[in-house]
Order: sequence, then C-alpha cells, then structure tokens
Amino acid sequence: MTSLSINEIKEILPHRYPMLFIDRVEELIVGERIIAKKNVTINEPFFQGHFPHEPVMPGVLILEAMAQAGAIALLSMANFKGKTAYFGGIDKAKFRQKVTPGDTLFLEVEIVKIKANAGVGKGIAKVDGKKVAEAELTFMIG
Repeated sequence: MTSLSINEIKEILPHRYPMLFIDRVEELIVGERIIAKKNVTINEPFFQGHFPHEPVMPGVLILEAMAQAGAIALLSMANFKGKTAYFGGIDKAKFRQKVTPGDTLFLEVEIVKIKANAGVGKGIAKVDGKKVAEAELTFMIG
C-alpha cells in the first residue's frame, strides 16, 4: 500500500486546477484499489454559481473526483504509465447526501476489470464515514 502527495498525483494525472479534484491519496494498491481525499472548500470556483445561497458540490463533480481516483489506480500500472484515462461510461450512479464547503470527501474505488485499453471500477464517495455517492465507472485508456 502506498500514499501519494499532490506532487506525485500530478505526475500521474494530467488534470490541473480548477479540474483536479484529488488532494491526497491515502491508500493505493496499484491496479486494484484506491482511497483518495478531496478537501472541499468555499473557494471552489463552482460554488459561485451552485448555489450562491446554499453551496453544494455538483454531483457530476463528485463523479469526476471518483473517476480521477480510479484513474490514478489504473495509470499507476506499468502498462498505462504516461497515458490518459477518459470516461467510457457511468452506470448505477446514486447520490445520497449533499457535499458542502468544509467537508472532506473520501473517494474509494475498487478496480473490478481491466482489459487491454480499458478498466471498470466501483466507486463510493463518503463524508464523515457516510456514503454520499456511488457509481460504476468505465475508463478508456489512451
């Protein structure tokens, strides 16, 4: 098991501010499993419009954060190093609770299938140990 700092994450993912949604990797088993975190702050640019009177992290960005975590697990594999992971699909997405400024979003993704240029992961996002979102994510590696 490995943990990664933001600088190590930037060596794996091509994403940068304002589209990088991983602050730290707490646990990584390459090609199998990852637990990453995102500290959600009021300074996030999307809070200016979603919603000014009640800031809520958009569900699609929670899914994006989950996908970035899964991408790290895949792109850390020797055969995928230096490549980019793209969304190939999102299935069974469910949102259970709001994510707001001050929350720490924990992103757990288990890679359940890997093919030549694709992977599938089951993701769960949690705040304070409570599930806030889940989805099955398909990654295309290019």
